Amino acid sequence: MATIKELTYLPERLSGGHRLCGGCGASIAVRQVLLGAGEAEVVSSVATGCLEVSSTIFPYGAWEGSVIHNAFENSAATISGVEAAFKSLKRQGKIDPERELKFAAFGGDGGTYDIGFQSLSGATERGHNFVYVCYDNGAYMNTGIQRSSATPQYAWATTSEVGSAQPGKLQRRKDLTSIMADHRIPYVAQASVGYWNDVVKKATKAFAAEGPAFLNIMAPCPRGWRSDAAQTTELARLAVDTGFWPSFEVENGEWRMTMPAKTRNGLTPVVEFLKPQGRFKHLFKPGNEALLEEIQRDVDEYYAYLQNRCA
Repeated sequence: MATIKELTYLPERLSGGHRLCGGCGASIAVRQVLLGAGEAEVVSSVATGCLEVSSTIFPYGAWEGSVIHNAFENSAATISGVEAAFKSLKRQGKIDPERELKFAAFGGDGGTYDIGFQSLSGATERGHNFVYVCYDNGAYMNTGIQRSSATPQYAWATTSEVGSAQPGKLQRRKDLTSIMADHRIPYVAQASVGYWNDVVKKATKAFAAEGPAFLNIMAPCPRGWRSDAAQTTELARLAVDTGFWPSFEVENGEWRMTMPAKTRNGLTPVVEFLKPQGRFKHLFKPGNEALLEEIQRDVDEYYAYLQNRCA
């Protein structure tokens, strides 16, 4: 991996003025991930969502390089077609055989965990050489903060309201990173924008992989999380430090924990991650102590599961 100084000389692939909300984790994730491509030429497909609608407003565009806007559910299918066409044109002699491109697909959790999963699973099964990046902010933020299968249990969302009938979303979040690892592709990793060096290191490995790679990046959304925009990176770090969003990678079938050094002395209680977020404020009212205990227990069980797989 390049040093911090070396990274400052790399081309900026997402310019300022993109109109995403202040403190948006998605733009941070894109910039960190694309640093992992080094100076290579990158073609990106971007699913309809916050990232796309705020960075490609006609006649302006914030992307430096080739970018394709595609439908909500088919970012992986789009980039797999582009990658296949590039190989075909090289075989036909229509493109310099020495020219190399990197291919990346970006989608939110709604377009990745849910309606885009068949596209992603199919593209990886076919073995296309690309990096898929999910910027996970825990809901369908662009269309009104509706719950997705990435929404945490007991979180508020506009389709999982809090009231006498239910305390937010009732179901546990989907473990998509493990699902993608079980596709037996060359590289899969989970990271958080709060630890930029971890993201860049994993992105570098993903772009270097021969075949499909998948990155699941925790990218807080102040609007949907009901959090302070200035706390984005702090919350992203707490997600890892508490074990709510463990940092790990699966490289050619080998599972490894990549948690920061501070967690070796024990995880921070998950309430420290939940407290600053308005979507969890109901859990801190009297009578909901059991729900907080359940969340902590679930975090501990998942962390133990990962430790066992990595062992």
